[in-house]
Amino acid sequence: MSTTTGEPLRIAYSPCPNDTFVFDAWAHGRVPGAPALDVTFADIDLTNGMAERGELDVLKVSYAVLPWVLEEYALLPCGGALGRGCGPLVLVKDRSLTREPGLDLAGKTVAVPSERSTAYLLFRLWAADVLPEGVGKVVVLPFHEIMPAVRDGRVDAGLVIHEARFTYQDYGLHCLADMGEHWESTTGLPIPLGAIIAKRTLGAERLRALAESARTSVRMAWDDPEASRPYVRAHAQELDPAVADQHIGLYVNEFTADLGDSGYAAVRGLLTRAAAEGLVPAIAPGALAFP
Repeated sequence: MSTTTGEPLRIAYSPCPNDTFVFDAWAHGRVPGAPALDVTFADIDLTNGMAERGELDVLKVSYAVLPWVLEEYALLPCGGALGRGCGPLVLVKDRSLTREPGLDLAGKTVAVPSERSTAYLLFRLWAADVLPEGVGKVVVLPFHEIMPAVRDGRVDAGLVIHEARFTYQDYGLHCLADMGEHWESTTGLPIPLGAIIAKRTLGAERLRALAESARTSVRMAWDDPEASRPYVRAHAQELDPAVADQHIGLYVNEFTADLGDSGYAAVRGLLTRAAAEGLVPAIAPGALAFP
């Protein structure tokens, strides 16, 4: 029996295991008092664009897109993806390129999941440190197409996210560099990846209720992981269940329940550093504060 209330909120998130795990209880009306959800599944490049156009009430987006959307959307302090040892990887087919990471990417074509993705922002910060000549060309592909493109020689390298950390060797690929490892080693901060945002016009009281609904949904998923399995599997049909479990274990963690001081420090650090490099607009003081 559904315990959701009111008119459905329009929400978009990915079909990836971490998102379906986090939102399962809420999407299926099991979070007491939570608003009903009208769910759209979309790749991160699409949700970033939806946020920039102000299309939906609640969205899972890249932290990197926040400077363009924070006037209209508030960052929720929970529900997203942020952690350690979970950063994007640069993959190549030619193992010899991994001997001197980055040095042989000059003039090469690199596929990325979105030019507004956190993965690409972390890649650009890495490249600023280790690739003085930059790369030849960047192309945007849906993340599930990137590894096949590298394997088939259509691009020289690929920036991958999500479960690709566990499956890239199945494609005969090699890791050139770990963007998260570079971020953590240079900042000491956890890695900000995906954020949950909601329209500020919903009002402070409703935004706080949304955050509590997201937090409760996460905790319910942890309390009864089996309950979410049908939803996770239905939207990750090509994934081995063991890989889906690894994916969830890596990307759903204490920061998903609450960003906390270190989580907010990581987000501010990413956006401040990127703004200093001229990669994103500077955000206003207090723009990350939750109502």
